[in-house]
Amino acid sequence: METRDITQIIPYDRNPRKNKAAVDRVLESLNRHGQIKPIVLSAKGKPFEQETVCAGHTTLEALKRFGAKEVKVVVKEFADEAQFLDYNIRDNKAGEFAEWDEQMLADLGAEFDVDLVEMGFDFDMPEEENEGEPEEKGSLSDRFGAVPFSVLNAREGWWQDRKKEWLSLGIKSEVGRDATIGGSKMVSGYGEEGRETGLVSESGTSIFDPVLCELSYSWFCPTGGQVLDPFAGGSVRGVVAGRLGFHYLGCDLRSEQVEANKEQAYIAGDNQPEWRCMDSRGVDSLEVEADMVFSCPPYADLEVYSDDPNDLSTLNYEDFKQAYFEIINKSCSKLKDDSFACFVVGDVRDKKGNYYNFVGDTIEAFRAAGLHYYNEAILVTCVGSLPIRVGKQFDASRKLGKTHQNILVFVKGDGKKAAKRCGESSCINMDLVTVE
Repeated sequence: METRDITQIIPYDRNPRKNKAAVDRVLESLNRHGQIKPIVLSAKGKPFEQETVCAGHTTLEALKRFGAKEVKVVVKEFADEAQFLDYNIRDNKAGEFAEWDEQMLADLGAEFDVDLVEMGFDFDMPEEENEGEPEEKGSLSDRFGAVPFSVLNAREGWWQDRKKEWLSLGIKSEVGRDATIGGSKMVSGYGEEGRETGLVSESGTSIFDPVLCELSYSWFCPTGGQVLDPFAGGSVRGVVAGRLGFHYLGCDLRSEQVEANKEQAYIAGDNQPEWRCMDSRGVDSLEVEADMVFSCPPYADLEVYSDDPNDLSTLNYEDFKQAYFEIINKSCSKLKDDSFACFVVGDVRDKKGNYYNFVGDTIEAFRAAGLHYYNEAILVTCVGSLPIRVGKQFDASRKLGKTHQNILVFVKGDGKKAAKRCGESSCINMDLVTVE
């Protein structure tokens, strides 16, 4: 191997390979590893008067951007331009015939924390239809129900279709939240007397996403496992759990909500979910050993559920936080070792418009309960009426329109042992979950 001054290297002016799109990828490799693979040059006079690049045009361009002064090369004599071009084409084409073992690649990426997406891999591309017998599918979405990345997009077509299937069963999670007049009370602003609430329409009532339930149970709970939900709210988490064969026990303070949920329990089939009308601060009194703690807690005072002084949504944030930490600690005391807990949360603003850091407080609460912070993901939610509201809001306050929630996953004990306990339940086949 030799070196050459980069300014003296002459590219082949008839190179048929388009390299522009690949230069950034090669540059990323150079930044990490430097130049390892040499550029192939034709010998002087064989077949051109000057040494000319035969293979390595992309590397050469990346090295120029990298700021290299010298380049590693190998020099080869070619009989004529035809032989030179034959090598040029074959060298470029050869790599296109190789295929990736996507399973092994994904496993290696996970084991060594290699960012395959940043390298340009996409394992969830739509497959072409083939005549005859269908080929065995092996994409990540086929194996896990959705690609297990840290961003889940509820706007995607397949997600929305799946959600409609679930709701077509008769799930009405909004029932029980002042349903006779359209929904739960949402904080609409703050005045001199404190927070001002107003009823929102049924479409505005916060309803937990059944597809997120489906994925969360299948990824983080053993087959047929026991789910404990300290902030049950509507029916959806219980109904989906029962429908998928999991056992579910949820707590809610309001009797009207519990009764509304029980009326929908039939949707789960033979595996009926259970709801208890009780203050979640007594969750440690339940005779249950949970395989998963899963919930969507009240977002402080953002959504007001009742006038009961024991209702956390009626408390100021400091009192809310104290009760919230207590409930998380007691819930985790009912969780088996080497098991996961998952909370879906979003940050909430105070009366001055600043965030409380509710997401951070949730993480701290689980850590205080002895669990490890294991996964964090973003759920991209539908925009709804946000485009109508965000212009005025942003112009007046520079507050961004919020279209996501945070999915926080914790582990009690060892993460690998917890994953082993989940077993095949982490590899759900969406086609096997019949939604009639």
